[in-house]
Amino acid sequence: MAIDVTCNKCLTRFQVSEKFAGKKGPCPKCKTIITVPDKKAEVVIHAPEVSGPVDSKGQAVLKPLTRTEVKLTTPVIVGIVGAVVVVLLAAVVLRFTTKPIPPGGFRHYSPVVTVIGAMLLAPALAFAGYTFLRDDELAPHRGTDLILRLIAPSVVYPGLWGLYWAVFAYLASSHITPNWYVAAFVLPVLIALGALTAQASLDLEFGTGALHYTMYLATTVLLRAILGMNVLWNAAPATKVAWDALQILWRMNA
Repeated sequence: MAIDVTCNKCLTRFQVSEKFAGKKGPCPKCKTIITVPDKKAEVVIHAPEVSGPVDSKGQAVLKPLTRTEVKLTTPVIVGIVGAVVVVLLAAVVLRFTTKPIPPGGFRHYSPVVTVIGAMLLAPALAFAGYTFLRDDELAPHRGTDLILRLIAPSVVYPGLWGLYWAVFAYLASSHITPNWYVAAFVLPVLIALGALTAQASLDLEFGTGALHYTMYLATTVLLRAILGMNVLWNAAPATKVAWDALQILWRMNA
């Protein structure tokens, strides 16, 4: 067998017969006299020993699990972009076909439309956010497992909008005009709840989960702005009436 030799001066690598082990000779390139290492000085790396059941030839019966990388395919990217374009176009059309109501000049839509819109956006945005924000070091959730895990954010994220509305409706019923200071206090609570939901359902880290929910929140706020709605819940008489109605129902059930 041949012995691997490396010249100490020019670092040229070459092989010599094992019969020259321990002997000196010139480097074939720079002619520096070097000593051929002994055969026992070589480091031999053996393949890992087979553990587990083997066949009659000593080959492992169980094969290691191979990890399949999941990447965004062109159809998925086209689908996401196409859905975004359709939603934005629909928002623009609604804005220019609905007249603003003074004195604030904001446009008002049926609560059914806004609620259904928030609910329909949640699954698509939760899926898109998970696709971009998931941990590449972990095996991705796919198929039925991913669908089941998307149920929680698809329900909780719109529900947090309802919680946001309840706070502002309560303030309106108390003759307190909601403002950005109130929003700045409420939003961190909503983001924390959204982050916990994403962490529990999609195995995202807390910070990544917060970003996942914030993406949904920012998208819905952007759509409200495009639709010409008040980004904050408007403390209009209709909001006060709705809150009073909820209080009446609560008393009746109590």
